[in-house]
Amino acid sequence: QVQLVESGGGLVQAGGSLRLSCAVSGRTFRSTAMGWFRQAPGKERDFVAAISWDSRLTSYAESVKGRFTISRDNAKNTVYLQMNSLKPEDTAVYYCATSVRVIATTGRDYDYWGQGTQVTVSS
Repeated sequence: QVQLVESGGGLVQAGGSLRLSCAVSGRTFRSTAMGWFRQAPGKERDFVAAISWDSRLTSYAESVKGRFTISRDNAKNTVYLQMNSLKPEDTAVYYCATSVRVIATTGRDYDYWGQGTQVTVSS
């Protein structure tokens, strides 16, 4: 059974930083692209960042470019999202997900999802 467990969320002041982690089990991690999405209250789930299995390709939403960095450690079956210069509009539940595509930016291309971790940025 494939499991994804996010951690690292919390409450931070605007301008601060957080690093999210997502540990994957039950799947060949090396062969999957990974992505981060977020969903704010009353809004749709949005793409945040994605990374190919070998870390050679990355993709970011325009709203986080230059502030967020996605990375992965295949030896640890873990993907990370380093979030700097956080803004109140970054407040959301953040989800990680796996994809069999080389890299993907839409939710429908992802097959397994974590339960999410809450990120709250205060002004």
